[in-house]
Amino acid sequence: MLSTTTLDVQTATVTTLYTVPTGKRLVIDHVKVICGTAASTTAILTFGQSTAVTDFLDSQTMTNLAAQYDCVICAPIPNATPVKTKSYAAAAIIQVDVGTADADGSTDAKVLLFGTLY
Repeated sequence: MLSTTTLDVQTATVTTLYTVPTGKRLVIDHVKVICGTAASTTAILTFGQSTAVTDFLDSQTMTNLAAQYDCVICAPIPNATPVKTKSYAAAAIIQVDVGTADADGSTDAKVLLFGTLY
């Protein structure tokens, strides 16, 4: 795991998850979002680097975050096609964007970023 970040899904905002260290590259494997104190079923999140916040995953609606501690795994996994992901250069800032806020949602959802540095 690369980072753990607390995310307020009641506010449409961009939050930094990780900055790739100097001399390294990053391949993101997946992101887990764990529901905080209240359901976050209408929040829509995108993931990627700061210059293109949808380049890892475009709009992901958190419909399965229906109760505290529910967890979803966000990853680009199509049916039978090899998965294409991104490789980020040193100093790339990886962010999550709450594009659509969930007015009744949790203010303390956890976002865990998983990836490989090489």
